Amino acid sequence: MRKITIVGAGGFVFPTRLCIDILSFPELRDSLIHLYDINPQVLAKSRKNIETVIERNRLPTKLESSTNRRKALDGANYVIIAFQVGGVTAYKPDVEIPRRYGLDQCVGDTLGPGGVFRHLRSAVAFNAIAKDMKALCPDAIMIQYANPMAMNCWGLNLQGIKVVGLCHSVQGTSWELVQALGLPYDEVTWKCAGINHQAWFTEFRHEGKDVYPQLRETLFKQLPSPLVVTGGRHPKMKTIRNRPATRWPWESVRVELMRSFGYFQTESPHHASEYTPWFRKNASTVKAYIPNRWDYYRICCGYQAAADAGALRKMCEGPLETSNEYGSRIIYGMETGNRQVVYGNVPNWGAPGSDPLKSPSHLITNLPRNCCVEVACLVDRNGVQPVVYGDLPDACAAINRSNIGVQELAVKGAMNGDRTLVHQAVALDPLTGALLTLPQIRKMVDEMFAAERRWLPQFN
Repeated sequence: MRKITIVGAGGFVFPTRLCIDILSFPELRDSLIHLYDINPQVLAKSRKNIETVIERNRLPTKLESSTNRRKALDGANYVIIAFQVGGVTAYKPDVEIPRRYGLDQCVGDTLGPGGVFRHLRSAVAFNAIAKDMKALCPDAIMIQYANPMAMNCWGLNLQGIKVVGLCHSVQGTSWELVQALGLPYDEVTWKCAGINHQAWFTEFRHEGKDVYPQLRETLFKQLPSPLVVTGGRHPKMKTIRNRPATRWPWESVRVELMRSFGYFQTESPHHASEYTPWFRKNASTVKAYIPNRWDYYRICCGYQAAADAGALRKMCEGPLETSNEYGSRIIYGMETGNRQVVYGNVPNWGAPGSDPLKSPSHLITNLPRNCCVEVACLVDRNGVQPVVYGDLPDACAAINRSNIGVQELAVKGAMNGDRTLVHQAVALDPLTGALLTLPQIRKMVDEMFAAERRWLPQFN
């Protein structure tokens, strides 16, 4: 019986969604699912939800739960990560301290001061998990969902853990762009590669024809630059064929990036605005590109509201349907041999768990070989096999490299307990550098160290 361990299983919705995805495949229903969390109260709630799903559908699945990490990892075949160290309590200073300095991160979990400090907290937990996996389940593959994705996976790659990081931005954005083209989703092919939250769709084809020119024309017409055409006001989105191009009325961020650099990137517009210096310079620029305030910290504080509880109950009582998350598809492909294609975050030197000194690969050839990249991966009984992409368009690679430098310094700072590297990582963040002076950045980082000290034992 395969053992699937979920670390951070006390999450309100996501662990339950993952389990339903796994159980939607008849071939995986005879699994042992082990739920692990350090908080017994939230763990018990998740277990009850998943028990409801198993019992309601009369499945042969065996369910276990514990607050003992070694017990949870012992003999696991798959280890799914879905935690946030410190929860919203630790998240609060990630966003509130930089905001006092004039740096407004609408999410702050991937890059910048918020992303760097979230990684510093996460690294402690990941180091302990990696040590236990080497002892208790050395052949297991880790399916990693925790942000900051690239930094967390980079640190695990350096420890030799067989890890693939998963996001849902490729699935969601590809669907959105195909909708903008007005074409059937299953008739369009594309290529996408880069780093997590900043991968680039470099090709779109329909029946062999390049439809990227059509995509650019459509989006440029519907969303003109708000700083040029409308005098700083967010443009009213035009419709073509009685259909808006995108799901979000503030999609101007990614369209503006495509207008200058040629290609559409994967992460949502509000989030994408944090990774470059151009969209969050001041309140008026933010308002022009993102007219509706989006504050992920506040959203997280509001989880478990009545509406969320209703959605969770509906999910547990509904049919066993697979979502667009890739995690269950990886397990299904590895267990059955039925080939799957997913977009995963893997070492740029090759397959998850491979030795960089022995692997002959370089997946994205104009990005540093030691970084973590997001590329297409084939999954079957041989595991997760990333596809070599080659060179990204030069400008896309250059934007990626501006983020990769921050990631590398943050990872090394976390591994070595080196405050200087952390200061340097935040200083090199494109948005932070555009808004703050170096003395301001040093003071801000020191405040964040003081506020988050209890989650950062490697720096004490």
